[in-house]
Formats: sequence, C-alpha cells, structure tokens
Amino acid sequence: MAENAAKNLVFNEAPKLIRQLQRPEKLPRNIGLGIKAGIDVLAGTAAEESRPAIAAGRPVTKHSVPTAHRARKVVYAPDLDGRADPGEVVWTWVAYEDDPTQGKDRPVLVVGRDRQTLLGLMMSSQEHRADDRNWVGIGPGPWDYEARASWVRLDRVLDVPEEGIRREGAILNRETFEIVAARLRAEYSWS
Repeated sequence: MAENAAKNLVFNEAPKLIRQLQRPEKLPRNIGLGIKAGIDVLAGTAAEESRPAIAAGRPVTKHSVPTAHRARKVVYAPDLDGRADPGEVVWTWVAYEDDPTQGKDRPVLVVGRDRQTLLGLMMSSQEHRADDRNWVGIGPGPWDYEARASWVRLDRVLDVPEEGIRREGAILNRETFEIVAARLRAEYSWS
C-alpha cells in the first residue's frame, strides 16, 4: 500500500505540484498539499485512491463513442425551456471507462440530441488536459464553483440519458461554444 502511494506521489502528484508551483497565486495552498502528501507517504498513512461507486437513483452516463461516429450539424441553441440544449453545461454521473461499476459526477457540454439521449462532451478542470490535443480549453465558468479553468474532451461523445442530468450547470457563451464547434467540424466531420 505504501509502495503504491509512493509511486502515485512520484509519477502523478509530483508533476502536478511542479505545474502548480508555477502559479504564484496558488502557491501557499499547493505547498501545503504537497507537504501533506509527502508526510502521509512517510507515515504510511497515505490512502489508496478510492473511486466512488455509481450512485443509485438517476440513470448513468455509461456509453461513449468516437466523436466522428456521432457527426451531425452542431448548432448553438441554449433555451431555458426545461430541456437541455446544445450550448448548455449539465451535470451527470459518468461511469469510468476502465471500470464501469464506478464513476464521477461531472459537467458535460451538450452538443446535440438523439431523441431522449443528449450528446455531450466531458469536461474537466485538470490542468494537464491543456497538453492533450483531444481536449480544448474553454476557461472558467459558472459550472465550477472554484472558478477553475476547464477543458472539453473532443474525441469521445457521451450518450447522456436526459433523465440522468442535473440542471445545475450553465450556458456556455456563444464565442466559446464556437471554438469547440469549429474543432468538431474541422477534425471530427461534424457540420
């Protein structure tokens, strides 16, 4: 257990800490987190990273396909009519690809609809996404209470059951939505 925690610290947490140290406005918090992680490993109290089990109640987003397989016309059309529309950010429980029995509640950018199934692009606030060409930066927004920058994953479309979403989200501004849409058109055969 301590060996796994040490490997996690060296290979996962240390690179994140180095990136975060380059952001002076967050320096005190980041140093504190780094010191705590190091002490936990040395003391042998570092817990294995646990993943939450799938929540009961709402339908779960557990299917995704390559983005080109869902190619269609992408149109910015948010409308606060009670149904999620392209351009809106909604929250849903998304099953992990590597372990579909577990998952995470996360924001999703709606880019289309197939009857009662929303087509969504997963969002993340993890800074390492900035270096991945399958993700596009969209900056901070009201979907993240900590006002962290966010990225949208472009290479997989989630099939989101409409009854499985929470309406706690936001409307992405048109200019930012068009950045995502332009990449879908240029790289994934959307129109």
